Amino acid sequence: MKPRREELLPSECLCTHCPAKCCRYFALPIETPTEWGDFEYIRWFLFHERAAVFTEKGDWYLLVYTKCKHLRDDNLCAIYDDRPQICRDYSTVDCEYEEDWVYDQYFETSEQVEEYAEAVLGPRDGRGLRGKRGGRGEKGEARREKDNKPIQPR
Repeated sequence: MKPRREELLPSECLCTHCPAKCCRYFALPIETPTEWGDFEYIRWFLFHERAAVFTEKGDWYLLVYTKCKHLRDDNLCAIYDDRPQICRDYSTVDCEYEEDWVYDQYFETSEQVEEYAEAVLGPRDGRGLRGKRGGRGEKGEARREKDNKPIQPR
């Protein structure tokens, strides 16, 4: 069992006890979606394997799960002395060592994104995820598929 962060001695490197989560994915900031077209791009991202989208403190990120080619079997960096600046700038202060990281929102499928977009923007082009066009009206009334007129109760 790995030691808790606060149990490590000041001279110990946190990374020697870690599964190197930070070297197994990268996350890039993306534009905050505000309309259906924006959400379509996010849906497209999630059509790809090993991709996810998350939000943190109001910012949106594309997350790609892919291991760094320089990560050794012992979870340490094979090019540590020559690592890129982004790796040099990375701090273990707020890293995922404890494995209790929680995103504000996390999307793994295009359906999750569409459902979220519909909740935020309303149904797209009069069709919602919960039914076909003509299935329910604005006030939730049942409608005929053929002419989209309300079905009158008997």
